[in-house]
Amino acid sequence: MLKIPAPNEIKNAHSRIRPFIHHTPVLTSSNINSVFDTECFFKCENFQKAGAFKYRGASNAVLSLKTEEALKGVATHSSGNHAGALALAAKQRNIPCHVVMPSTAPQPKIDAVRHYGAQITFCEPTLKSREETLDKVISVTKATIIHPYNNFNVICGQATAALELLEEVPGLDIILAPVGGGGLLSGTALSSGYFGKKISVYGCEPAGADDAYRSIKLGSIVPSVNPETIADGLLTSLCDLTFTIIKDHIHDILTVSEVSIIKSMFLIWERMKIVVEPSAAVTLAAVMENKDLFRGKRIGIILSGGNANLRNLPFYLI
Repeated sequence: MLKIPAPNEIKNAHSRIRPFIHHTPVLTSSNINSVFDTECFFKCENFQKAGAFKYRGASNAVLSLKTEEALKGVATHSSGNHAGALALAAKQRNIPCHVVMPSTAPQPKIDAVRHYGAQITFCEPTLKSREETLDKVISVTKATIIHPYNNFNVICGQATAALELLEEVPGLDIILAPVGGGGLLSGTALSSGYFGKKISVYGCEPAGADDAYRSIKLGSIVPSVNPETIADGLLTSLCDLTFTIIKDHIHDILTVSEVSIIKSMFLIWERMKIVVEPSAAVTLAAVMENKDLFRGKRIGIILSGGNANLRNLPFYLI
């Protein structure tokens, strides 16, 4: 039977990681509010260490390891933000970190993982190759696998972003979070249910990578096959744990177009003067495409990360 994080376990995770993470700000924009006739409160995980919310879950997982486990190090496969987050969390505890990355991973994210001191093993850009390569790394190192979202302690850590948002901004009607593998959305949904009052939680997903949307509608996990989206952090499929939490605790999943993602990213950069990556912009894109649904509401919007490739910005497409 799957273990679902309880309220005290999320609060314990927050106490555990608090000395190591940034308590990220909640920003508002009167300009964006007027555009959409809403009150938007942006939880800025783009200012988190390692540039994304992933550091919360990675830190909690690493800090939760027993000493004998930690000494052997940690390992994962990741093409992006989880890789950097785990590498930094391992560095903070002074333990080895091994990351399997596809050869097609964005160069800035490869550079970040190296900067934090992790050992990178490259593989072909397929799930099969990633998993097989990670198995080989584990067989040699005996490191503990820290999955980016199919991990109880990771989800507890991700839930702390919404916990902080709710402590700072009472009376929210809605919270929006991106969904890829579902760790952030799962944690957001749990915290909203435990620590909020009658909050509707929506997952936000690119239409070109809508496996979570289809999974919820079908009632079983639909794998992500050949997703096509600029939001490279949202390419993965749900797992049993995240699917179980999401299907029972969210209101719905909203899909958005590539054009809306880019327009929303541009709007955040231009009006708020902050850097967000495409995966973070799907939340505001959902507001952009569903103005009637959100009009007049107090909305918490989790901006999941800011690790944009500054040498390849997409704004010329709009």
